[in-house]
Amino acid sequence: MTTSSPTAQALDGAAIDGGLYTDVTDFARHTHWLNGTAAAYSAYGTGIFALILLVAWWRARGQGSTAMAAVLGVPFAVVLAYVVNSGIKMVFQEPRPCRALPHDFLIEACPARDDYAFPSNHTTVAFAFAVALLLVGRWLGSVALLAAVVMGASRVYVGAHYPHDVAVGALVGSVVALATVLAARRFAPPLVDRLRAGALRPLLTA
Repeated sequence: MTTSSPTAQALDGAAIDGGLYTDVTDFARHTHWLNGTAAAYSAYGTGIFALILLVAWWRARGQGSTAMAAVLGVPFAVVLAYVVNSGIKMVFQEPRPCRALPHDFLIEACPARDDYAFPSNHTTVAFAFAVALLLVGRWLGSVALLAAVVMGASRVYVGAHYPHDVAVGALVGSVVALATVLAARRFAPPLVDRLRAGALRPLLTA
């Protein structure tokens, strides 16, 4: 009895929204002036979220334990979202669009064959940061959310992902971050109180 190969069983992303992906990459082909900026942000833009988190931590030092618990929950939310998303990738094993549509315009180099596309890790991490930060503060969270939307769009623009990779990545990051930070706000304040009374007081209290 023969079995199908992993490639045959993999999610066929091109059949879902390959046409829209091609439309976006054709747009990238005709906007060379934007290519460098988009590629740089797509690769390194997650640093913006770390800076926003740093600002949120600094502000939370002068606030109550619930606010600090939410801030401390952000990195846990991001890591957990990445782990969950990586697990989904291994289940679906969707080839990158550069494999399925090799003639489309590409800015970012085509990854290895075992670096799967669905869902987008960059987008998952960006939206995990954004939603978690929205639960910390509306203004900082709004800035992070805008940055996350741009991150998701850039991943399609550079040719790294299909639009559905980005959409599902945004959903995964948002759901995991929401659950994680709400749990941190609910259960972690007593721990923050104890930490604020100990050696970590200078880091957790203004």
